[in-house]
Amino acid sequence: MVFDPDALDRRDVRLIRALLPLFELYARRYVRLRVDGLEHVPSTPAIFAANHNGGIAGPDLPCTLSTLWRARGADAPLYALAHDFAMRQLTPLGRVLQRLGAVRASPENARRVLDAGGQVLVYPGGDLDAYRHSRDRDRVMLGERTGFVRIAQDARAPIIPVVAYGAHRSAWILSDGRGLARALHLPRWGRLARFPIAIALPWGVGLGPWTPYLPLPFPIRLRILPPIAPAAADDPTVVLEVVRSRMQAALDGMAAEARA
Repeated sequence: MVFDPDALDRRDVRLIRALLPLFELYARRYVRLRVDGLEHVPSTPAIFAANHNGGIAGPDLPCTLSTLWRARGADAPLYALAHDFAMRQLTPLGRVLQRLGAVRASPENARRVLDAGGQVLVYPGGDLDAYRHSRDRDRVMLGERTGFVRIAQDARAPIIPVVAYGAHRSAWILSDGRGLARALHLPRWGRLARFPIAIALPWGVGLGPWTPYLPLPFPIRLRILPPIAPAAADDPTVVLEVVRSRMQAALDGMAAEARA
């Protein structure tokens, strides 16, 4: 079958059902996941907006997916917007992700999912958030990306912030590599603004956004926040800051609880 990164009909419910216990075993035993706020998971169209941690092997993704799959059921039309780099440059990975509900990140695809009654998981910060320096591990970095807000406004769908704490400790990012990314012209051909350099298992040093690694087993906590329903007339940049500030407040609280 020809690979189409925009297809919505490649989601494999049987595969999701088979992998869900494994994802949950990983979450429970390896990263000792704790989840708060499941009461905020709706059954209607919505955008789950999450912070991103740890790059291509970020342990926050299986934790978030397994949590939402269990809350909504494997049959529920939950899709994750995946970066162009994974869906177009790494086609074998894209094929696997697509069977788990991934679709190429674009406003059109998000709208198609919501119009069909589905839900969308999006990481607005993308590589800016995922590859941030480890000294910024307790910061939510969404940049100026308001696309998900505009989509929520157009679809009249709520934004459900999802905050992960602890996942960015899965590797030690020495540099986000923004200068290297520019030198390699990554923004042009890979739509990536970062080329991270990290200390990670088993390589010792991990280079670039495509290097998989074994996440360190730091505990992860996931908090699902109350919905934010932007009105059509709201300024998207203001809504973005509301989302970011609420996520940051939750992350600050979780970090303080972990230190206590």
